[in-house]
Amino acid sequence: MKMRNVRTKGFTLVEIMIVVAIIGLLATIAIPNFIKARTTAQMNACINNLRQIDGAIQLWALETKKDAAAAVTYADISDYLKNQVVCPSGGTTFDDSYTLTTVGSPPLCQRVPDKHKLPAAP
Repeated sequence: MKMRNVRTKGFTLVEIMIVVAIIGLLATIAIPNFIKARTTAQMNACINNLRQIDGAIQLWALETKKDAAAAVTYADISDYLKNQVVCPSGGTTFDDSYTLTTVGSPPLCQRVPDKHKLPAAP
């Protein structure tokens, strides 16, 4: 009498559990880095928006001969900006993203004002 060794193809439960554990370990390592990279990218995009807004303010003040104490609004500088600029950290409009005061003061981010700010002029 011959005995047949029948072997079914597939993965055992232990093998599947090891693969799931490795994927979970890699995810716990990678997710914080992705979050940090996203917040850094949002901060850099917001700072670049602030630079564009400041450039538009300075150009508007130069063309209209305004001094540093003159008040500025978005309506004044909107023609100097290509698109409506919003903060990438959750802004929906210019008014809820940035604050404009005078020509001499830099624009401010309303979403994350402690981190999203223009660097001091040298």
